[in-house]
Amino acid sequence: MAGRISWGLADQAVSSLTNFVVGVYVARELGVTAFGIFSLAWVTYGVLLNVSRGLGTDPLMVRFSGVPDVVWRAAAARSAGTALAVGLTAAGACLLAGLVVGGEVGAAFAALGLVLPALLLQDSWRYAFFAAGEGRKAFANDLVWGVALVPAMLLAHWHGSVVAFLLGWGLSGAVAAGYGCVQTGVYPRLSAARGWLREQRDLGPRYLVENVSNSGGSQLRMYGLGAIAGVASVGTARGAELLLGPFLAVLMGLSLVTVAEAARVVQRSPHRLREFCFLLGGGQAGAALLWGLALLLLLPDAAGEFLLGAVWDSASELIVPATLGLVGASFCTGAATGLRALGAARRGLRSQLAASAAYVTGGLVGAAVNGALGSAWGVAAATTLGSAVWWFQLHRGLREHLPDETRTP
Repeated sequence: MAGRISWGLADQAVSSLTNFVVGVYVARELGVTAFGIFSLAWVTYGVLLNVSRGLGTDPLMVRFSGVPDVVWRAAAARSAGTALAVGLTAAGACLLAGLVVGGEVGAAFAALGLVLPALLLQDSWRYAFFAAGEGRKAFANDLVWGVALVPAMLLAHWHGSVVAFLLGWGLSGAVAAGYGCVQTGVYPRLSAARGWLREQRDLGPRYLVENVSNSGGSQLRMYGLGAIAGVASVGTARGAELLLGPFLAVLMGLSLVTVAEAARVVQRSPHRLREFCFLLGGGQAGAALLWGLALLLLLPDAAGEFLLGAVWDSASELIVPATLGLVGASFCTGAATGLRALGAARRGLRSQLAASAAYVTGGLVGAAVNGALGSAWGVAAATTLGSAVWWFQLHRGLREHLPDETRTP
């Protein structure tokens, strides 16, 4: 388990580092307002990524972790085909939205649409590798993306626009997506997407709604923040997220492998699942607090200005509420991992819908009160409430799953 988790952390370190570098580079090059436009496209990508995961890779992680290679290869091809189908469908929607909206924002969404299929396919390979217990291949795939980003960002810098940076980021991801086919010797079966959705209909739709309500909540908060306080406020909020990027690398790296590991705990020692989830959530919460304190006490203004340029002054004011929001989110992910491992999709869906509703409400009410700073405090309060909902549902799910003799007090 330690080895598999280590590869998960290493892979996410590469992925998050490249995302961090891209975000910092774009923030420095474009300024607050243009970076806000870039961030709107970025959060939209996050929503569509979670659509792909809910329908394709989440069922793969739950049902095809640790299975024989021949079974895994067939499932990975169908899951990847589903991700590609989602990407093609979403690409059409983004291109249409770009034409309708027009201007710089519309151009950014059109550029996102052009690269979406490759980006979602690359992500599906990562999850397939972790389902097979081969995190080192996911690490290598993200490393290829990181290397390809170097010339792509240099070309984008030469052009100097939001569209150029989005295309550079997406096309370098396409290189990694192609390399994933080489690594697996498997090609995405686009024609099998409908069959995969039918076979996973008891999990996929619920995971879809759960994932989209999570990332969609973030998207609605950003859209609402932009409408209420201006696009520059979106850049400020995204800048604060970038400051927390190294911790998010840990959080997301663990998420790549913890569902598979929790599923193994359920198979072997189901009475230990609650302990596993509590240690997972508590450990992440402690790391979030330490990182927030490090930013507050050890990061000088000069270093912050070097990283984020004009975005630093406003983003630095959000460090405390953003850190507290991550503490709450850490406990949420601990409980969510346990519900995924139990296959309790209905309870997970209830939890996510309640938590997302609180997130959007807190973020928008806070934005109306005090712009980006008020939105950050509203989100911090909402995630604390959401963690209580998640743990209540995990408790109920364990009571349903465990026989009387293995229930913990």
